[in-house]
Amino acid sequence: MPELPDIELYRSLLSKRLVGRRLIALKAFTPFLLRTVSPTPNELESREVKSVRRLGKRIVLEFDGEMFLVIHLMIAGRFRWMEGAVPDAKLGGKIAMASLSFENGVLFLTEAGSKKRASIAIVQGDAGLKAHDPGGIDVLTCSPEEFEHVLKSESHTVKDALTTPQFFSGIGNAYSDEILHAARLSPLKRTLALTPEEVENLHQCCVQVLSHWTTKLLTEFADKFPGAGDVTAFRPDFAVHGKFGQPCPVCGKPVQRIRYSENEANYCAQCQTGGKILADRAMSRLLKGDFPRSLED
Repeated sequence: MPELPDIELYRSLLSKRLVGRRLIALKAFTPFLLRTVSPTPNELESREVKSVRRLGKRIVLEFDGEMFLVIHLMIAGRFRWMEGAVPDAKLGGKIAMASLSFENGVLFLTEAGSKKRASIAIVQGDAGLKAHDPGGIDVLTCSPEEFEHVLKSESHTVKDALTTPQFFSGIGNAYSDEILHAARLSPLKRTLALTPEEVENLHQCCVQVLSHWTTKLLTEFADKFPGAGDVTAFRPDFAVHGKFGQPCPVCGKPVQRIRYSENEANYCAQCQTGGKILADRAMSRLLKGDFPRSLED
């Protein structure tokens, strides 16, 4: 799922292309994509884009007349941009979910895979937009006190807290792994057990990691619109996410992982858990007493 740095990349590039442009047509190619009934897509036509915003992991196109188009890419949703006025433009294959035609180009919403989860909503006014806001605070702009208050508002693992959209805005599975590695914290440590020093360090690492990757992506693509494979949760220069079995860039020990539901947590036992291997629910049940408890095991 695209996270804060990826969404900021899209927001920046779309702002350059769409702000001040009028929407010619919005076409949805599947009946399940549009999640609202009123206003209708036709009511957006001929309206000018006033701004492009990020709302958590959502992209919001603001049109004149206080109308908003809210796009949630979910896991496999991506954007493709086709430059120039292209009447009835189409993409090959079955990945195109919608097209937004402007006088200077066409923005496609694509989604690979069989599970179609991406969505579009058209809403009127700030109240309608607020209904799509999960409510999490922005770690890049919040104060240390706000960060600590939200982090310790309930008892969770620190991994779960960072990836809960009602707590923190735009952080998902990939960047939470990178943040926790930078902070040298176990993904399973409980939020209420964190010391003030650990909370302060975690906040700083959130800002550092997300700012670094946002700047890196904006610099890498500059004005070039990314292809579908360019927005990914698996980057070669990540420290631990997606690097199971590969050496940690800090200590050289193999990266470990915990699988749960549809996600997994990647971590370095040497850097984050004092050498302790965290129990993977499936593997620990299978191996029982033979499950390794440490790197030495």
